[in-house]
Amino acid sequence: MALVFATLPGESSASTPAAAVTEPAVAAAAPAHDLILCASINRSYVIGSKMVTFSGLYRRVADGSFEHFGPNLLYLSAVSLDPRDHRTIYLAMLNGALFSRDGGERFRIGTSWDMTEPKDIAVDPNAPDTVYLALPDGFAVSTDRGWTWARREKGLPDRGKYTQAIEIDRTRTGRLLIGCEAGVFLTENSGTRWRRVLPTRATVYDVRQSPTNPAWWIASTQRDGVHVSRDSGVTWSRIKDLTEDGAWYNVDFGTRHPDRVALSSWNQGIVVSEDGGRTWAPRNAGLPADGRVMRVGIDPDTDALYVNVRSDDVYRSEDFGRTWSETGLKGSTVSQFLFVKKPQP
Repeated sequence: MALVFATLPGESSASTPAAAVTEPAVAAAAPAHDLILCASINRSYVIGSKMVTFSGLYRRVADGSFEHFGPNLLYLSAVSLDPRDHRTIYLAMLNGALFSRDGGERFRIGTSWDMTEPKDIAVDPNAPDTVYLALPDGFAVSTDRGWTWARREKGLPDRGKYTQAIEIDRTRTGRLLIGCEAGVFLTENSGTRWRRVLPTRATVYDVRQSPTNPAWWIASTQRDGVHVSRDSGVTWSRIKDLTEDGAWYNVDFGTRHPDRVALSSWNQGIVVSEDGGRTWAPRNAGLPADGRVMRVGIDPDTDALYVNVRSDDVYRSEDFGRTWSETGLKGSTVSQFLFVKKPQP
């Protein structure tokens, strides 16, 4: 099945009696971004069960629900798309880095036996033939769209180079930061040389750059709190209002309201800021009481919040976490919410 992204349908054009003519209804604007999820569905499944579950790639459709596409893929960690052609898809999963040129109908593995279990994958938007891969024992780069891969680890420590997250600086070609077991590392030359800019006592789970302020970055960790940089990731400070107890899984920034930030956490659930990170508040009312929020994403078109509660469901909030509604994917654990800008016609 080809990867075809759905858009919102137009309003009905049924006729209206002359005496009851009103202003025509305005059709809802089609979203400028598609939403793709990496999800594992395991609700009520036990070994030997005849239950069929579909894991791997899901996409949001017109009614706000999610549909599976592509093959049934277990242990999928991350997805990235070529900004020039969304039929080119890159995956990080148990066996290595995979790529598709036909929208997810067929995939080919590009990595060799010594590059398995990658945690993240990212296409450089400034040089889309270049793809980066986070590995349990380091870091790799492909400069030929995923066909071949080479390690680039100079400057990473012999111990502590387990890499969990990649974030590319959208303003500079070849500049990116990665989250490792030993901290956050920065390269200015596509991984040819690394330097540590933030030492941590535990694995950095996520590193993100604000979509509206390229100097503003946030890194979340396994048990060393959350850290912020206001100078493009060169220097960092810990956010004192956020606990060091428990894992902070990921962070996302608002686009329509640039001062909005959201964090997912094992112990704290979903925590947000609406004033640029000066103050923080939990927004868990309406979510399962014992929910572990594994992932959060903010829709760049509407600032709607999406969260996944581990092995439970995906929830959506239109008022930045004050109220929640279920959107589907029962029994899911989501490893990524990816909002992708639709290509211009």
